Amino acid sequence: MGSLVHRDDDVDINQPLLPESTSHLGSKASTSEEEDQETKQLASRIWIETRKLWKIVGPAIFSRVVSYSMNVITQAFAGHLGEVELAAISIANTVIVGFNFGLLLGMASALETLCGQAFGAKRYRMLGIYLQRSWIVLFLCCFVLLPFYIFAAPILKLLGQPDDVAESSGVVACWLIPLHFSFAFQFPLQRFLQSQLKNIVIAWVSLAGLIVNVLMSWLLIYVFDFGLVGAAVSLDISWWVLVFGLYGYAVCGGCPLTWSGFSMEAFSGLWEFLKLSAASGVMLCLENWYYRILILMTGFLQNATLAVDALSVCMTINGWELMIPLAFFAGTGSDTDVLEAVDKLSVLLAVTILLNSVQPVLSGVAVGSGWQAMVAYINLGCYYIIGLPLGILMGWVFNFGVMGIWGGMVFGGTAVQTLILAVITIRCDWEKQAEIAQQRVSRWSSTPKQEDDQT
Repeated sequence: MGSLVHRDDDVDINQPLLPESTSHLGSKASTSEEEDQETKQLASRIWIETRKLWKIVGPAIFSRVVSYSMNVITQAFAGHLGEVELAAISIANTVIVGFNFGLLLGMASALETLCGQAFGAKRYRMLGIYLQRSWIVLFLCCFVLLPFYIFAAPILKLLGQPDDVAESSGVVACWLIPLHFSFAFQFPLQRFLQSQLKNIVIAWVSLAGLIVNVLMSWLLIYVFDFGLVGAAVSLDISWWVLVFGLYGYAVCGGCPLTWSGFSMEAFSGLWEFLKLSAASGVMLCLENWYYRILILMTGFLQNATLAVDALSVCMTINGWELMIPLAFFAGTGSDTDVLEAVDKLSVLLAVTILLNSVQPVLSGVAVGSGWQAMVAYINLGCYYIIGLPLGILMGWVFNFGVMGIWGGMVFGGTAVQTLILAVITIRCDWEKQAEIAQQRVSRWSSTPKQEDDQT
């Protein structure tokens, strides 16, 4: 016992229990194990979130590609009718329908803000009210835009189109009026379902619309020989298939929490809803028209036909990014000079596709947060005050041609806009945005007490 005490007395109480080197190694090993564990957990979380993301994004990508494909398929069928007929339906689709499509699609994106935030706040009933308000606003807006279809022929003549092409495009535009009104119902329905993570429903309905489009285009153009009218009617029918398919799902039990029938509440607060929808429409249109102006500007260059053909191929690829092989297949009908010009523009095409892979995500954040008015001003400044003048300067003053016009508009407009949105998103106080969203939901919910009782 004494010897044990003596040994204890010989021990230096200030000495660490483990030698310094051993303690250091143990600490490093422990830290390394913790880092490995955190890395594994991070990788697991990323994989889980990625799977969740693709469950939402995958069907959304498919439905958008299908919608784009329906117009392309109908134009492909019409291409066998003749050059004037192909030009007529292409111009009617690109210029007349494209102009109104962008505005109505942008206005419908107001639902992404309101429905998304109401769904998150469990104010489920208000999603149906917002949907009906959007129908009313967009339907009335369709009547305001109707003169673009009725007077398409004189408008296209003023833009310098040949008389025969303008007249044929005017006929097609009038037959596409039912398609025009389908946008007022389809776009809000898509946003309504999308906010509830029902993108797979949109994808299946879009597939049905595509099948109908192929069948009707073949029947009306080839079998019954209705020509351009048949091409237009096939588009009308296939787009209304999308409307009735989405509507049927929404009101026939697919959305029991968010659809409780038609309500007079939809007519309240229409002015505020119109202002938010208008801001959303302007935001998207400023971006959509930007690249249409690029093609118009290219038409004033020397050897304009070659430049416009090459740029059109690039814009087709850019608009159909997920179907690049098919777009290249369509583009191979160009001659050797056009293909060489496309090759020279490929670097700018790559940059544009890269920016367009980031910019829509940032725009989606902006729409979800209700920043439409602010982004509209950003788009106006970046695209039309910086990008467009820079494109003119590079194209004509410095004689870089289409490379200068496109490069100036991409780097001066799209790149600057993407950078500004990225900075705003990174520096955003999301806790404050959550409070703003909560206030917005409370303000836009016309019967908050009923909503609280239901939830």
